[in-house]
Amino acid sequence: MLVALTGGIGCGKTTVLNEFRRLGVPCFVADEVAGGYYTDPAFLSQIEALFGHSVLHPDGSADKRAIASIVFNDADALTRLNALVHPRVWEDFLHFVQEHIEDPYVIFESAIAYEYGFDRLVDRVICVYLEKEERLRRLELRDHATREQLLDRMRNQLPAEEKMRRADYVILNYEGNPRARQVLHIHEQLILNSVL
Repeated sequence: MLVALTGGIGCGKTTVLNEFRRLGVPCFVADEVAGGYYTDPAFLSQIEALFGHSVLHPDGSADKRAIASIVFNDADALTRLNALVHPRVWEDFLHFVQEHIEDPYVIFESAIAYEYGFDRLVDRVICVYLEKEERLRRLELRDHATREQLLDRMRNQLPAEEKMRRADYVILNYEGNPRARQVLHIHEQLILNSVL
């Protein structure tokens, strides 16, 4: 069974994912895999063709800050970047699935599972939810970004409440909330569903 794990930026997906890993679930992290593409010369050539030479450092490596400043301020640019990255990510995920074919289920973690249509390619979706103000507080501490920069990033994603509404399972990721118990409950449900 293919399971997407998603949620808005700053909701704590990584912490939840680590709980699934602790249970032995194979987890594929789309952002980590996509990050590796930026060392591939062929991919860098495609990025340069999309956005121009200014997105590369003098040594030819990717200037991720320059790329981010373009795509977070231009919806068309973000769409073009996603069209380059996400089909490749999905192809890599399918290879990952083949490596774990004996497992009851695998997790595909992506903040933009709904935005890019990955939700239609999986069997179940888990949404990690945390209300917006708490997400902003955590992100300001983690990313040392301004509130306006963070809000710009959030505007490129579906509202967290919409993701929660559309998901098969929801994990409420508040301090003091029994996160491990929520993960275990969903894990048991997924194991049961995988054998039915």
